[in-house]
Amino acid sequence: MNAVVLAVGVMLALSLCRVHVVVALIVGAVAGGLAGGLSLDDTLQAFQAGLGKGATVALSYALLGAFAVAIAKSGTAHALADRALGMINGGSEAGSGKLRLVLLVLLLGAAIASQNILPIHIAFIPLLIPPLLFVMNKLRLDRRLVACVLTFGLITPYMFLPVGFGAIFLNDILLANMRDGGLDTTGINVMQAMALPALGMAFGLAVAFFSYRRKRDYAPAQIGGGDKPADKVAYSPKTLLVALVAVVAAFAVQLWLDSMIMGALAGFIVFSMSGVVRWREADDLFTEGMKMMAMIGFIMIAANGFASVMQATGHIESMVTTSADYIGDNKALAALLMLVVGLLITLGIGSSFSTVPIIAAIYVPLAMHMGFSPLAIVSLVGTAAALGDAGSPASDSTLGPTAGLNVDGQHNHIWDTVVPTFLHYNLPLIAFGWAAAMVL
Repeated sequence: MNAVVLAVGVMLALSLCRVHVVVALIVGAVAGGLAGGLSLDDTLQAFQAGLGKGATVALSYALLGAFAVAIAKSGTAHALADRALGMINGGSEAGSGKLRLVLLVLLLGAAIASQNILPIHIAFIPLLIPPLLFVMNKLRLDRRLVACVLTFGLITPYMFLPVGFGAIFLNDILLANMRDGGLDTTGINVMQAMALPALGMAFGLAVAFFSYRRKRDYAPAQIGGGDKPADKVAYSPKTLLVALVAVVAAFAVQLWLDSMIMGALAGFIVFSMSGVVRWREADDLFTEGMKMMAMIGFIMIAANGFASVMQATGHIESMVTTSADYIGDNKALAALLMLVVGLLITLGIGSSFSTVPIIAAIYVPLAMHMGFSPLAIVSLVGTAAALGDAGSPASDSTLGPTAGLNVDGQHNHIWDTVVPTFLHYNLPLIAFGWAAAMVL
């Protein structure tokens, strides 16, 4: 049995059984390494060698957690809640429905902007979402829908719009690897190639709005997941202004230095210097925020170790090659198998950006040999790479939403983010990606 298939299967099965994702990643990596012919010592060495690649992201999340707690300390959450309650027209059902829709549209816009207009990726989530949990709870908004909205905004722009992160994925990675594989990409409109897959993502989002349309009750939001509802935090124009300045400072520094770590640190310093966070409270508050994000950081680190073991087995390449052997001259089957293999690889690695170089080397010559058009090949490889970014326990496109939605301990990473995004996005992506490969 292919080591990658086994490893991903073990990891997903354990995760669905509510085994912690970090444990599932470690066990899956060991199972895959041994199945791939590595000794236990070699497997552990490969796993440990990959851990360092996730350290920067993990530290970024820890500092963003401290920053998120500082924002909560400013009273922003309750200011937003008071403003929202005033917009509900005395608590009318129609007013609540309109406000839920407005909130979801704003979150979708923020997620899309984080990929193209203000390319900070998931850095905005731990800053924006925790203060809004109080509002979401008042509106009885199902957080699974919020997770689907955020994941859509994190993935669709980079796989369709060649701007910001999309320019990196579509031009610097996808088209570049197409050319390295021997495909002439001259005159190819990458947006045209990825239009149908992007439409599949939009279809999945529309279905999510239907799936999670019902109201869902949560306990009063408590940063840190306490047992008792949080007391209302006092706020003033000064604390709200400081929060705004801190967020702007964090974004500006992150863009200037290209470092989420320094951005979060700058925001926290603004809170400390302003007096909103008192010096004697800063240490405990900083520690609370880091603990809040510790799980996400460790998952990111473990995911890099998992990916390192999978690459060390050499079975990623063999899985792609074996799939090609089964295809024969059946173009429809070829397109389907390429998409499924891409899904399996990205589910394990957790990064569509890293999947393209792995599959393009074999997919491009195979697709050219079978008579797929250049547009169809670009669409096929791009979709195969993007598949699994939604729905992977180790993807930042799922970890990011969980980081914001689970700060009060009421949003399960697997069942409230991973499973909903997998069902609503990967299944339509396979269907629409297959259709694009056949008609382009």
